[in-house]
Amino acid sequence: MKSLKHCIAAALLAGTSSMAQAADLEVTHWWTSGGEAAAVKVLADNFNKTGHNWKDSAIAGGGNARPVIISRISGGDPMGATQLNSGRDAEELVQAGFMTDLTELAEKEGWKDIVRPSKLLDSCTYEGKIFCVPVNIHSFQWMWLNRSVFTDNGMEVPKSWDEMTAMQDKLKEKNIIPLALGGEPWQISGLAGVLTVALGGVELHTKINVEKSVEAAESEIMTRVFEALGNARSMVDPGNVGRAWNTATNMVITGKAASQIMGDWAQGEFAVAGQVAGKDYDCLPGLGINPVLDTGGDSFFFPKPKGDNAEEIVKAQLAMASMLMSKQVQVDFNLKKGSLPIRGDIDMSAANDCMQKGIKILEKPENILPSSEQVWSPDTQGQFEDLWVEFFSSPEMKVADAQARFVNIIKTAD
Repeated sequence: MKSLKHCIAAALLAGTSSMAQAADLEVTHWWTSGGEAAAVKVLADNFNKTGHNWKDSAIAGGGNARPVIISRISGGDPMGATQLNSGRDAEELVQAGFMTDLTELAEKEGWKDIVRPSKLLDSCTYEGKIFCVPVNIHSFQWMWLNRSVFTDNGMEVPKSWDEMTAMQDKLKEKNIIPLALGGEPWQISGLAGVLTVALGGVELHTKINVEKSVEAAESEIMTRVFEALGNARSMVDPGNVGRAWNTATNMVITGKAASQIMGDWAQGEFAVAGQVAGKDYDCLPGLGINPVLDTGGDSFFFPKPKGDNAEEIVKAQLAMASMLMSKQVQVDFNLKKGSLPIRGDIDMSAANDCMQKGIKILEKPENILPSSEQVWSPDTQGQFEDLWVEFFSSPEMKVADAQARFVNIIKTAD
């Protein structure tokens, strides 16, 4: 059997649109909500146009999907392609040599010249070689508001977190939940991260997440973050435990809840429900206090294939990688997903009001923050999640005790 390097070279010479040797490519991902399913269809339909076949293998929930994906790849049962978060999710798999090298294709198509911010492609790079394709920019730094909940009850639509919290009692009087929340660990951890940026700004986020500053972790402003998260307990309903994020989004869409702090993937749910940004719902980047974005998102990795058809699989992998980076797919996919494109050279005039806000924020480099997946190892992320969940779920837990644990995590974080 030819070496993997020769397979890749042959595929590049032949071109990725060849219909000669079509291959089924099993694609794993955790995009199962209504908006996500619409976005997946864009990718599947475009991949099938290359002459290959997208074999969908969805696993609901990132927390459920990641262990299965990692186990299959490391255990010798690789899928053809898999979605993971942009960042360090696949770090050990890449280092162990399990992923197909995309460097020749990336150089041929000039990915370094078109991917923005460049750190997204840096997250795909190991020892100078490229092993994944970033497909979107997602940020958790958003609050979503049902406009009619406020206007129908004689209230102004809030323009900041402070205004929102000031209205919570009036909302409760109307039997409206002020803040829709799902009790999954990543949702509570994400809420804490958004409050960190909103209250402490870029400076606190950078000191904590980039510099890993113990002093910043011990600071008074970080104490305020813990207090704000504690105060948010009074804004959610008792049924939040275990609730899926898209169920919480639906609570906002249907007016059962006034707001949700969630990543911009929530827009896909608003779109499926036929709602229009700026008319039916509003969005506040940075909670209306610090309008910045952390640039996480999703990337596709391509595990090295096994078996007699490895050469055909590699050709299909390269065809998919090229398709994911193409201009029209970037536009169509991200409009459905509610995310921002990773290319800065495409026409996004069809984007809604909230997406346009995000695009404008990305124009200034000082507004771009790394996501938690880019700066923390999966183990450290898990420690943070455990702490935030325990604190949020335990009103009796003192802020000082929770912050002390936070400081200890920072001290040993990788």
